[in-house]
Amino acid sequence: MKRFKITHIITGLYAGGAEAMLYKLLSKTDMERFEPSVISLMDKGVYGEKIERLGVPLFTVNMPSGLMLPHHWWRLVQIVKRVKPDLLQGWMYHGNLACHLTLRHVPVVWNIRGSHCDLRALKASTATVVWLGGKLSRLPVKIINNSMESVKQHSQLLGYPEEKFQVIPNGFDTDTFKASESARRKIRSELGIPNDAFCIGLIARYHPLKDHATFLKAAARLLEMTRSDNVYFLLVGWDVDYKNRALKEMIEQLRLDNRVLLLGGRSDIPEVTASLDIATLCSTSEGFPNVIGEAMSCEVPCVVTNVGDCAWIVGETGVVVPAGKSEELAQGLKLIYEADSRSRSLKGMRARQRVQNMFSLNSVVERYESLYEDILLVGNRRQSVGST
Repeated sequence: MKRFKITHIITGLYAGGAEAMLYKLLSKTDMERFEPSVISLMDKGVYGEKIERLGVPLFTVNMPSGLMLPHHWWRLVQIVKRVKPDLLQGWMYHGNLACHLTLRHVPVVWNIRGSHCDLRALKASTATVVWLGGKLSRLPVKIINNSMESVKQHSQLLGYPEEKFQVIPNGFDTDTFKASESARRKIRSELGIPNDAFCIGLIARYHPLKDHATFLKAAARLLEMTRSDNVYFLLVGWDVDYKNRALKEMIEQLRLDNRVLLLGGRSDIPEVTASLDIATLCSTSEGFPNVIGEAMSCEVPCVVTNVGDCAWIVGETGVVVPAGKSEELAQGLKLIYEADSRSRSLKGMRARQRVQNMFSLNSVVERYESLYEDILLVGNRRQSVGST
């Protein structure tokens, strides 16, 4: 049986939601039906070696961030010529457009992550690529999006054809992300905080859209309201460490030095997530955030801002607050903090059940694979008809 060659072209492989979803998709791909490969327009990043350990061929174009020069383009063309894919799957705006520069006449599928439709809030180079994507969005045979809200925004604000979209949510490995008492003890011991410490976490790279400032203001307000000496705030993610001067200054100004722990990027996210009592997302813009589904899978109650699909993801298992409002965020955290342990536990169990029912990784991978087969089998049937 012929295996379909699917080549994924992605902007880069650093720590982010799209990169994580690509890795998860590859880890569960049916290798008897598909032969995947990956092209990173940048370098191997964080996920490159992990992808290679799956046995998936990985190629890098090594272009600097957002800038494709002629020799980068030629390298991309030569890689695709060597791989001979049956279908090109783009990831994120740069990866999507790069699919059409390969000189390979095969079906192209785009994959849009996030809801960054306000071009004024983006860097000029990124805004140009997003705008150009809208102008060229009739080229792919299908556009995958992980967020219903993102589909609406891209259609209404940027002119993407709504009929091209297919929503496939992020999927979560509930065997990896699960409640763990040993993880709770281990992380607290490592951080030197009490075993019974109440930990509230924000797992997000340092970026204005992630709104760490509102989280820290809410943290200070929560401590003011509760007078608790046992609440700690764990900040995890790229550039969220003690080298970040702006972050350190905010923490010092709010007098949170002894309560906020900056953990930076971590390789043990499942354990860190399982150690939390509340997971927080206070972004001003999102699509379908992985960190919330992962926390829910670990039976951790979530407080999220009402952006993207966050409210739909948590349903009745979490608390939803307006974006950019530190007082409302603090009240949301207080609501879960002051609940009795049985109520919190029940909320967490319901959250995991929701993930298992709606966002399991296996079902999401099946939807990708079915889409690829539908596109390629239809194409093959057309060729057969045309040759008779």
